[in-house]
Amino acid sequence: MSVRTILRASAVAVLGLWAITAAAQDDAFVFTPQWTAQAQFAGYYVAETLGFYKDAGVNVRIEHPSVTQPAMSRLRKNDCQATTLQLCQALEIIDEGIPLVNILQTSMNNGMVIVSARGKDPLTQKGAKVGIWSVGFGQLAICMSIKDNLDYEWIRFAQNMNLFIAGALDATLAMSYNEYFQLAQAGMDVNDNNVYRFCDHGYNVQEDGVYMTRKYYAKHSDQARRFAEASRRGWEWAAEHPEEALDIVMQYVDREHIATNRVMQRLMLGEILRLQVDRESGQREFRLRPDMVELASSMMVENMMLDREITYKELVP
Repeated sequence: MSVRTILRASAVAVLGLWAITAAAQDDAFVFTPQWTAQAQFAGYYVAETLGFYKDAGVNVRIEHPSVTQPAMSRLRKNDCQATTLQLCQALEIIDEGIPLVNILQTSMNNGMVIVSARGKDPLTQKGAKVGIWSVGFGQLAICMSIKDNLDYEWIRFAQNMNLFIAGALDATLAMSYNEYFQLAQAGMDVNDNNVYRFCDHGYNVQEDGVYMTRKYYAKHSDQARRFAEASRRGWEWAAEHPEEALDIVMQYVDREHIATNRVMQRLMLGEILRLQVDRESGQREFRLRPDMVELASSMMVENMMLDREITYKELVP
């Protein structure tokens, strides 16, 4: 065989391999959680690691967002096929003219809290400087502050509690599975006297669910169903095997170079799993509740966060 023939054969083989790789990438279902790697997304990591997606016939690739490319931006640009959003976020996006479909609901309860400094009740701190995430998530808090005439001054922060810990804020919004534990680990006193839990005061609106554009769902409904079923299987496995699920979470955390620790992630996973249990049924239902959609939509319309009420039927397939 001549050198030219060998080179030609090698080139054909390389092109063939490239074509196979490209086809595999084109066939991939890219899922982007709304935040960096952490136990908040344990069920999806489990489903990928243990082959649940593969069993369901879906070639899933998990890609986390970045500072320059947040999750919803990736979805808009078709850089991913699905992402996680809180219900209030999804309503805002639909109101902006981007129809979305909820294919899996993991959160059944709201985990947002206000933590007040110096042991004060947040409801007594009228005009307080209160930290709020720069990326959103604070819709219910704004509704509450308007309803109760608290006149909070909202101070935006990126992703940590440094401003609050340093004493620059009177109070801060926090998630019961994330910043709440960060404050406890920093040595701050968090108790019933200085923590306001939204779920206990008429604001129990579901949070994380998996969403995709209605346009994509119309063409790939079977793929979406199989992805959702495998993801649910991952979450159910995580609930039955929390320590093993935590091992998997830490692999993703290490891979993404996230500054955290196993104790923090164990606390987060435990709280995430608790929030998945519906208060009324005592079950992990994995469904979007019509009454919570109605509650969130009506509050947001009342406070001029939405131009119109968005119905449950607009969110489900």
